[in-house]
Amino acid sequence: MSPTRHKPVRRFAAIDFETANRRSDSACAVGVVVVSGGRIVERIYELIRPPTREFEFTFIHGLSWTDVRAAPTFGELWPEIVARVGEVDFWAAHNAPFDRGVLGGCCAAHGLEPIDRPFVCTVQVARQVWSIYPTKLPDVCARLRIPLDHHHADSDAEACARIVIAAGEVGWSP
Repeated sequence: MSPTRHKPVRRFAAIDFETANRRSDSACAVGVVVVSGGRIVERIYELIRPPTREFEFTFIHGLSWTDVRAAPTFGELWPEIVARVGEVDFWAAHNAPFDRGVLGGCCAAHGLEPIDRPFVCTVQVARQVWSIYPTKLPDVCARLRIPLDHHHADSDAEACARIVIAAGEVGWSP
């Protein structure tokens, strides 16, 4: 299947959340990478204090309540992140429904407006552009030779950004 061609990719942000537990408002870390003109222009990594001390996924990302207890809440942090990111054409995430769900859950829990830009899923991009299966982030990164420290939010976000950049280099556009 040939890549869909639309307007060229200009400026976008890739995002990755790590969560403390199964609740959509339990973000405990976020990584955001902003790309403009095919180059990374901003990297953001922040720990987040979730609304409860319940950490179910420490074994995945290595974070615990001790690591985040003094961190800002999502409500304190998100407006600063949005200001740093600025205007983007779209947001990208690997398995975008998950990250978009966490973003929505955190925004709702803190009375914040969700972002109004579309999300691009790099799982779908990897399948569409390169026919990569399986499409777990480590598999896609290995195939495209993208460095990855998996389940560290800033590394996952940068890898996602690099997938979009690589796809754009072969003619894909959102």
